[in-house]
Amino acid sequence: MTRVAISAGILGLALVLHRDAQADIYVTNYGGNTIGEYTNSGTVVNASLISGLSSPWGIAVSGSDIFVANNGSNTIGEYTTSGAVVNASLISGLNSPTGIAVSGSDIFVTNYVSGTIGEYTTSGTVVNASLISGLSDPTGIAVSGSDIFVANFGSGTIGEYTTSGTTVNASLISGLDDPYDVRVSGSNLFVASYYGGIGEYTTSGTTVNASLISTDLYPAGLAVLGSDLYVANYGYDEIGEYTTSGTTVNASLISGLDGPIGIVVTPSAVPEPSSFVMMGFGSVALLAVFRRRVF
Repeated sequence: MTRVAISAGILGLALVLHRDAQADIYVTNYGGNTIGEYTNSGTVVNASLISGLSSPWGIAVSGSDIFVANNGSNTIGEYTTSGAVVNASLISGLNSPTGIAVSGSDIFVTNYVSGTIGEYTTSGTVVNASLISGLSDPTGIAVSGSDIFVANFGSGTIGEYTTSGTTVNASLISGLDDPYDVRVSGSNLFVASYYGGIGEYTTSGTTVNASLISTDLYPAGLAVLGSDLYVANYGYDEIGEYTTSGTTVNASLISGLDGPIGIVVTPSAVPEPSSFVMMGFGSVALLAVFRRRVF
């Protein structure tokens, strides 16, 4: 593989949703400097919904807004889900931003080089640029309630912290093989390791299945919607769909991408009341990179 191996991330949704309900997939293309939009059945909506980005990695969607981490320009940009520019440099002066998560009116960003997580408002105001420090090449990030879960590429761990910056367990999960992304769904964590596939753990750190999906994936990012896992396979320029129990639905749901990293899946329409029950919500975007090739 000649490109930089990167992972990102994406928004987490925990829903019990009818499989036929329509949803939208948003994907960052690191190589093409774009964000593409697709349906959850794999249909192209707009392959270049947003263009002119600078090495886009992490992505998060909140309401009708898209927030994207531009690693090349050290900025966070804000756009609408229809592709309009709100503020291309909403937050600037970051240090190799990779993962991004939105929780309420707050944005949490991982800075790969400085080993920090910064907190900002969705209007771009600095809350704490070094809310959490001393991390080891942090990449993917997920927020669930008052908890932050972060993938430390350098140490092969998932750490847990509070949204106020307190350490809960810096090595909640350890011994991972290049962890790039983490997703929260209820009481479960799904972790994408670039060479280790997809593993499932509890939010207390117990292993459910360390090799939930162990096929030749090269996963860069994860999204969860109901009982489905969507995986950004950077190595194959594809998005694959699997169940949360590890069954393959469509390993090449979307193909022909250009370095897919961050992925978000959001319901595009409210189904009939009988179609779903809301269980929870969390947003995340995650992304990782091989430091020996980039930094």
